Amino acid sequence: MFAMLCRRFHAPLEWTEVPDPRPEPHQLLIRVLACGVCRTDLHLVDGELPNAKLPVIPGHEIVGTVIGKGAAVDRFQIGERVGVPWLGWTCGSCAFCTSGRENLCDSARFTGCQIDGGYAEMTVADERYCFPISGDYGDAAAAPLLCAGLIGFRTLRMAGEARRIGIYGFGAAAHIVAQVAVGEGREVYAFTRPGDVAAQAFAREMGAVWAGSSTELPPVTLDAALIFAPAGPLVPSALRATAKGGTVVCGGIHMTDIPGFPYALLWEERALRSVANLTRSDASSFFALVSRVPVKTHTVEYPLTAANDALAALRDGRLQGAAVLVPSAR
Repeated sequence: MFAMLCRRFHAPLEWTEVPDPRPEPHQLLIRVLACGVCRTDLHLVDGELPNAKLPVIPGHEIVGTVIGKGAAVDRFQIGERVGVPWLGWTCGSCAFCTSGRENLCDSARFTGCQIDGGYAEMTVADERYCFPISGDYGDAAAAPLLCAGLIGFRTLRMAGEARRIGIYGFGAAAHIVAQVAVGEGREVYAFTRPGDVAAQAFAREMGAVWAGSSTELPPVTLDAALIFAPAGPLVPSALRATAKGGTVVCGGIHMTDIPGFPYALLWEERALRSVANLTRSDASSFFALVSRVPVKTHTVEYPLTAANDALAALRDGRLQGAAVLVPSAR
């Protein structure tokens, strides 16, 4: 099969012929129909993720068809459409796994990082960490749900019952979670790069009641803020915009250093939290939710061979919504 391979960090991915994967007992052999391009993939190629293997096939927002399976597989049948998320395997026995926090498992392995992912014509994945994909979504439309949607959902849940939600960085995760929040009756306030009027207009399309620059204060005090842009200086900005007792949640896997800020911004029982990975329970809850709350993903499709172009568009902020690789496209 062919794949876009990361041989070394800080270098373009390479279009390479590699051996077809073979499923182990609990694994599915999957023909990739679509794979979302996530900001985490940028952090991978930039060498910012710990314990990434090299060479590695990136990609962890995979939608595909089961074309083979290991001897112990019992959840899926040949021909079924499945989704493969970032969390690819956990030990199941550590204190984190046994307390419902498998996202923090010290032995966890992640798709497209320690496990070859979906920037390829085929992949394998442990069936225990895969999910059926609703027929309500096409292949490309479903792909961003597997990470942008799931991480956005976990980030929103950490904000509790907050009614006025600020979202910093209006990309793939934000455009999904904004729709979820609006569907739950919350108000969304979107913050974008200064001067990015296109992103601000897109945020309003997704239901934001206000959209402006990340350097501005919103017209109301926020109950909570979700940060998806990997920029540490947004943390004090978000704290400044958040009310007493409010929560600021950092939803990314990597962020530049957070600058020093006055304690007064954190005082009055404001909370600052981070999100790490996801759990299978998150996925079950999220997919049940999007079956009730209509969520439309906005995608730009690229052929698999154009993965570097998709990554460049993401890095440069030229995307509204999410980029998706489609191996069958030419």
